[in-house]
Amino acid sequence: MVIDEENKDVDQSEKEIVGYWEDGLAIYADGTREERKVDKNQVDRRQLSELELDREGLWEEKFQSHTDHKPHGPMSVGSDITFPGSKFLYGLPEHASSTVLKNTVGSNAEYEHPYRLYNLDVFEYDLDVPMALYGAVPLLVSQSVKTGTSGVFWFNPSETYIDINDDDSGSKTSHWMSESGIIDVFFIPGPTPKDFYRQYAKLTGTTPLPPIFSLGYHQCRWNYKDEQDVHQVHDKFEELDYPYDVLWLDIEHTDGKRYFTWDKNLFPNPKTMQEKLWSQGRRMVTIVDPHVKRDNGYYIHKDATAKGLYIKDRDGEKDFDGWCWPGSSSYLDFTDEKARSWWADQFAYDRYHGSTPTLYTWNDMNEPSVFNGPEITMQKDLLNLHGDEHREWHNLYGMLFQRSTMEGLIRRNKEENIRPFVLSRSFFAGSQKYGSIWTGDNAAEWSHLEIAAPMLLSLNVGALSFVGADVGGFFGNTDAELMTRWMQAGAYQPFFRGHAHHDAKRREPWMFGDETMVRLRKASMARYALLPFWYTVFHEASITGMPVMRTMWMQYPQIESLYSIDDQYIIGSDLLVKPVTAPGVTDSVVKFPGDNVWYDAESLVLVSKRGKEGTVQEITVPSDIDTVPVFQRGGSVIPRKLRLRRSSHTMTRDPYTLYVALDTDGSASGELYMDDENTFNYVNKNEFASAKFTVEIGGKYGYIRNSATVGEGWKGISEETNKMIERIIVMGVEKHPQSVDEVGESLGFTHDSNAHVLVIRKPELSALVDWEVKITF
Repeated sequence: MVIDEENKDVDQSEKEIVGYWEDGLAIYADGTREERKVDKNQVDRRQLSELELDREGLWEEKFQSHTDHKPHGPMSVGSDITFPGSKFLYGLPEHASSTVLKNTVGSNAEYEHPYRLYNLDVFEYDLDVPMALYGAVPLLVSQSVKTGTSGVFWFNPSETYIDINDDDSGSKTSHWMSESGIIDVFFIPGPTPKDFYRQYAKLTGTTPLPPIFSLGYHQCRWNYKDEQDVHQVHDKFEELDYPYDVLWLDIEHTDGKRYFTWDKNLFPNPKTMQEKLWSQGRRMVTIVDPHVKRDNGYYIHKDATAKGLYIKDRDGEKDFDGWCWPGSSSYLDFTDEKARSWWADQFAYDRYHGSTPTLYTWNDMNEPSVFNGPEITMQKDLLNLHGDEHREWHNLYGMLFQRSTMEGLIRRNKEENIRPFVLSRSFFAGSQKYGSIWTGDNAAEWSHLEIAAPMLLSLNVGALSFVGADVGGFFGNTDAELMTRWMQAGAYQPFFRGHAHHDAKRREPWMFGDETMVRLRKASMARYALLPFWYTVFHEASITGMPVMRTMWMQYPQIESLYSIDDQYIIGSDLLVKPVTAPGVTDSVVKFPGDNVWYDAESLVLVSKRGKEGTVQEITVPSDIDTVPVFQRGGSVIPRKLRLRRSSHTMTRDPYTLYVALDTDGSASGELYMDDENTFNYVNKNEFASAKFTVEIGGKYGYIRNSATVGEGWKGISEETNKMIERIIVMGVEKHPQSVDEVGESLGFTHDSNAHVLVIRKPELSALVDWEVKITF
């Protein structure tokens, strides 16, 4: 609500403030709302000379009604870094802009302002701008055919600006400026993408292998109203045989926004509710934000106050008092190890009453969001428990909060052996070690679906692999076509969640009619069929540091014409995805690297023949409302599970189907990684296995082989009858086989001479043992 005509001349500063909304504007006692002031005289401060700058602002700076006191005076550090011979730079997430970075200064500037890294709760963010968003990774990556892959990690968590430009030779240059700290820079030489991400992982860590349920579909809304609503939604998924793994509860499930509690009227039996979901293979996630309601009757606040764990005011005397969802709130100092450990302890089952082992956590508002603060965050002159100003470590807050939550989910279980799952909105370099990230409060608009892939690719450039954009868009209402295209796109992004604002119409998959529900279910089923592949790619990421969702140049660094492409991408090294992001589309143009042949992942037919190495073939492919353009690389083997189940848990013992896509020389290879999908036993007890498949078909014979590696903890577990393969599908087989056998035993098969697809039925082979299948032509 804005100021009405009757009160338009009233001085807003004199009106009684009773609260703040999430955009940071005041709510007044008369029901009106503060208007946002726009400075029409704003200028680009980069163009001002030193004499033109406000000298008084160097020691004390005002932002609207806020004053930033600078007891240490003006500070900043900066540097110019050039990438000789490079025309393409990437990284610096998070921004709602293209994956390739645009010039911000110079004659070819496309933005008027530098890229800003300062974690903020941005209400309804704009697109194609370098404005700051929820997270910050000060990593700049250069890609060049001549010099390869290299980069710079600017290790500074204070507010940072980066200008991008071209020097006189046409090489990309960057100008870094951080408000405080020291120059702590790591130069990462590469020269290949794999080398680069292995080196960067040594600095900031890798993405740990997530529990497989977290790779399934997540259903969320602000808010499912009560237990009856939860059960009705869950039961409808069951009725429709629609696969999903997790049901989420937003802030309204709590007792007055007091986290670690439940509204006893709406959720009187939280354990029973969770156990009902788990009895059918589903889990639950509840939201836990960092702001703590200042209520002396609230055990979390009372204990944190008594232990002195809160961030202090600028004098270091009083606990900081800010405004967020509960109203007056304090914020723990997550830079302090004792505070982090105390927070982790709150997830114990005897502390978080109503929680069970199948309840996981969502960390939101952790930039941190302060509704009555400057730019809806903390004042820079607040102090942590060690006396350091907030300006020194602002961008670390969200990551340290997620870290503490993750440690709590591990610590709550005996032997600390169950893998955690924590979703966070805010992040910094290294956040990949602690859980998943999403792109925040997007909108139900085609433009936000279109920007999702570039944003997610930028996050992956920053080594944050477990990322996603909310399906359907958070703000506003989506129609059936937009929801369908978003579900299809979401099924091929690492984190897969549907979410909606409380003012948005209900948008569970069945809310758009039967025809649309079938399309949405098909997309979700495709995701679940590929879970073994996703899991294997995440395992690779946990070891090598390579992103899961890759830009085209990460796989084809020698093809410069792919450097600026961010509307298609590759999952791992084998699946090329081109989401449809506009209405009314029936055909899409896909850029296929000529280094490989490519097959349609659904029809299995050859789409793109091999061309000259280093070239790109642009091919128009069908992409009507029932079609997702997804293609398998020739030379790969992808594992799937094809039996329709309602959750990943119910798929555990299902057999595999291997999809083999032959290259032009008749060869292919691929891996399947296996463990219990939920615990740390793969590390602690060597309970894991991997299967390495190789295929060679040519002349009179062809061979499909498996070389199995079984960890000591899994040896002797009836390898002959576990992790079975029920079908092998081979694309690109032109000749009709005479026979297919394994150790002399004949196997059933069919061959489609038009599609050139061979299907070997019921080979009854285990992925845990070595074997060889012989094909005779």
